[in-house]
Amino acid sequence: MANPETKRKLDLIQRNLQETLGEDRLTKLLDDGKDVSIYWGTATTGKPHIAYFVPISKVADFLEAGCQVTILFADLHGYLDNMKAPWSLLELRVQYYETVIKAMLQSIGVPLEKLCFIKGTEYQLDRKYTLDVYRLSSIVTEHDAKKAGAEVVKQVDHPLLSGLLYPGLQALDEEYLKVDAQFGGVDQRKIFTFAEKYLPALGYKKRIHLMNPMVPGLTGTKMSSSEEDSKIDLCDSAASVKKKLKKAFCEPGNIAENGVLAFTKHVLFPLARGKPFLIERKEEFGGNKLFSDYETLEKEFAEELVHPGDLKQAVGREINKLLEPIRQQFEKPEYKELAAKAYPVEPKTKAKKGGKSGASEASEQLTPARLNIRVGKIVSAEMHPDAESLYLEKIDVGEAEPRTVISGLAGKVPLEQLKDKMVVVLCNLKPVKMRGIESQAMLLCAVSEDGAIEPLSPPEGSSPGEVALFEGFSTEPDAELKPKKKVFENLQVDMKTSSTCIAQWKGHQLATKLGPITAPSLKNASIR
Repeated sequence: MANPETKRKLDLIQRNLQETLGEDRLTKLLDDGKDVSIYWGTATTGKPHIAYFVPISKVADFLEAGCQVTILFADLHGYLDNMKAPWSLLELRVQYYETVIKAMLQSIGVPLEKLCFIKGTEYQLDRKYTLDVYRLSSIVTEHDAKKAGAEVVKQVDHPLLSGLLYPGLQALDEEYLKVDAQFGGVDQRKIFTFAEKYLPALGYKKRIHLMNPMVPGLTGTKMSSSEEDSKIDLCDSAASVKKKLKKAFCEPGNIAENGVLAFTKHVLFPLARGKPFLIERKEEFGGNKLFSDYETLEKEFAEELVHPGDLKQAVGREINKLLEPIRQQFEKPEYKELAAKAYPVEPKTKAKKGGKSGASEASEQLTPARLNIRVGKIVSAEMHPDAESLYLEKIDVGEAEPRTVISGLAGKVPLEQLKDKMVVVLCNLKPVKMRGIESQAMLLCAVSEDGAIEPLSPPEGSSPGEVALFEGFSTEPDAELKPKKKVFENLQVDMKTSSTCIAQWKGHQLATKLGPITAPSLKNASIR
């Protein structure tokens, strides 16, 4: 790769990527002077949010490198993935996605001449494509199809056949879009290797695969449309951006699972095109500081020379610059109407006598996905000033300030055992006053029949704010659990520790990304 132009283009294409499969083929195409064709597909399901700037910034890199880029609005894929997008809304959501993504590209000054958009159902229902789906299904095993979609297709107890078709369709897209490469997140790696294995079996060539790392959301986990605090909507107000960033997990010196820092690396620095990143500070705290590269910013943050509050303020300023033209566009009546139709809000109606309310059935499903459970660290614990049976704890759950939690552990767990203890906290109960002090969350504990109590423990190495999920359920927590609905109370009946002390709901393990949540010693105990 002696050609300097090849190196420049390769560096742009691979900037901030985690992995490239087929780098030698990519280099050869560039050396031959070819404009590499790349496609990125996005399933038209949940509303696009601020994290979409991560792939969009890579689209900008590809275009700057002279690539031909196709953006696929994968409407059929969205339906096949456990019917995340109802068939009746597919066309409206495609229109919404196209409008939003064009607005995002325009907000960062990306020319659209070498960019094209295509809808999956424009060719995925054709005779030849359909025949190839059948050809593929005759050689792919159930094991390979399920394995390929494990990180992408929503996993449920009784999967539909549609989820097994999903990886094969994504592989065939490479051939039918006539591209040299496919771009996506590293969570799609198994689909990419599936494509490399099976496309040649149909007589089609193997493609190059470019993979972004999974960028953490504001809570320290993957950004999700269904987890409100983990994402900023593209039409959020400047005040809302500031509020969400204030709550974002950004521990001093912690550069791992730091969504605020990651956003500067994968979006703000690439889009700055060499313009320095400004941290504004008062003179007494060192004054303003300019960073010409991300590596220096990360190093100074790790050394605690940059305060999280100053970083959040700078990131919020830049996010609002990105969002302002999008906000202005969606103030227009026709775009407001499109958003309302593509993502209708089910109106709540009063319950009929002896019947259920008219609220959406999905929102009323009683599953543990509705619980917002996080890892916490007890930073202080003392007796409640007005109750001998209660402790008053301050628990860090990865937000700007610790939450105040009142627990009934007095006389059952010594105070000295609680200080700095890593625990598990239910964070979306409605705050309630207990003897004059508001409790803002619930400390989850295992309770045996004889009354012994142990706070649940996260896996070793856990950090405050990490999300805990019940196996088989995605994160879809209510913003706040309504007391009259008794969601937690009804779920709690089936929350127990196993014979090996693992926290479960109806046999589904409660776990973080590091492993299961446990009670230190209480087996077959209820969880409260």
